[in-house]
Amino acid sequence: MRFYQEGAEFVIGDPTEKERYHAPKTPYVGTLKDGKTAGYWLMILSTPFRGRSLPFAFVVYSSKTIGEQSTSRNWEHFRCFEAVKGLLGERPLVLDREFSYEELMEIISIEQIQFVIRLNLGDQHKQPRLIDAGGEPIKLFIQPGQTILRPKVYYLGTVQVNLIGYWRKSLANPLWVMTSLDPQHGLEIYLNRMKIEESIRDCKDLLHLTKLMNKKQAHLEQMIALSLLAYVMGVWLGEAIRDVVYGNLDITQVQQALINKPCVDANIHPKWLLYSGLFILLKQKLRISSKQLKAVTQAAASAFDLLFSGNVRTFV
Repeated sequence: MRFYQEGAEFVIGDPTEKERYHAPKTPYVGTLKDGKTAGYWLMILSTPFRGRSLPFAFVVYSSKTIGEQSTSRNWEHFRCFEAVKGLLGERPLVLDREFSYEELMEIISIEQIQFVIRLNLGDQHKQPRLIDAGGEPIKLFIQPGQTILRPKVYYLGTVQVNLIGYWRKSLANPLWVMTSLDPQHGLEIYLNRMKIEESIRDCKDLLHLTKLMNKKQAHLEQMIALSLLAYVMGVWLGEAIRDVVYGNLDITQVQQALINKPCVDANIHPKWLLYSGLFILLKQKLRISSKQLKAVTQAAASAFDLLFSGNVRTFV
């Protein structure tokens, strides 16, 4: 929770399936949505940071734990949101299509949580029920290159949302988003969220999060927490190296560049845009002197300390 950034524009919710082909008898391993593959779900909440995100909360659940604990997927999702509801304030919760189900939408609406959620169309020939303020059904139709804004639409006939349709010509299919915010602002936030999806892929590919194999769920959650902590530290140090090597920043500028917006002119330093901090740290073999590396590490550590200790909340 210390990694929650109060200055973040929005909070991202990202569920991902974790396959466990060889562990079907492990207590917390159930079956994934195909009904056959052994595995569990990991739900992570994070805040955006330089085109990636910094995770600060997560829950683990599966078809087996849901059955044994007399709970449901809906409750597991909301359990994760409830833990941070008091932190959100007016910041929207940005979610992908897995969350566009009626029960969760109603709870979010009742709790007055701002949201931006992609519409789950599923079968293109069977769209979800949407009606306008006059009770007339709405058909989702859009042409390439168009953006359609429909305020005050009722999703499944019960939850009022603002609906946005967006079809960039380079995309194979249109994007439909529903939000409690101004429609144009909601679309901008979701497009920014799409760029951040690489974070979970980095955890899978670079930190091998998918290979964690613990017999007990409590131990698994401890290992996930350690992996996400390592991810944040790796991103932080890698970004500091990126600023110095590709952004040509002076060491004295690194701490403020990490905490605030980086003062790098991408037109002058185009390579600064090409790589994520974690990729630079773990995959690139950059030539940097030990003296310079020590100075960068110290600057990153100072900034990391402010990140970690700067959000301590009290009831005083």
